[in-house]
Amino acid sequence: MKIFKSLFTVAIAGLVSVSAMADNGKKAPQSLKVDTKASTFNWLGKKITGEHNGTIDIKTGNLIVEGDKLTGGDFVIDINSIKVLDVKDEGYNAKLVGHLKAPDFFDAAKYPTATFKITKATPKGGTNYDIAGNLTINGVTQPISFPATVNINKNGSASATAKFEVDRTKFGSKYASKSFFDTIGDKAIYDNFTVEVKLAAGKTGV
Repeated sequence: MKIFKSLFTVAIAGLVSVSAMADNGKKAPQSLKVDTKASTFNWLGKKITGEHNGTIDIKTGNLIVEGDKLTGGDFVIDINSIKVLDVKDEGYNAKLVGHLKAPDFFDAAKYPTATFKITKATPKGGTNYDIAGNLTINGVTQPISFPATVNINKNGSASATAKFEVDRTKFGSKYASKSFFDTIGDKAIYDNFTVEVKLAAGKTGV
């Protein structure tokens, strides 16, 4: 009798477990660590008389996946790592980098990091996604959204690419903005700067 009861209990438990898995239909979320050395973050800023481009380092990052779908993620950007690539003169390059780190732009001394947290990742077919999230720069948080391409591999690795624009004035950077200084003329710097990100991530990262 005891053996029968034990077998019955095991059978019921198995049915409940299978039923729960069928109802859920989803795999447990996994966090994939961004390989910061294999990932890139490029920026492009434009002004009336030209443009500048450079890089900035991703300090830490994670992509959250469920099965073969991206569901979330968070990233920390090291503002003090900002570099200008198009200016070859060392003196002018250092001056420009210093200005970008100053309160006119990103105030690196007060806010040494920027962050981005994905709040929604909407699959759009194939490897295409619409990403929505909260971007924090200079202590100011604003919602942003942009398209991205995401590849999640069976070996537990993932890659992602995205290119989008950020309006710096929404984060307190109004220096030389024609939106606020309409008489600035050809000294104006455009409000939007372009970001191009390529991410590599895995279960253990680097």
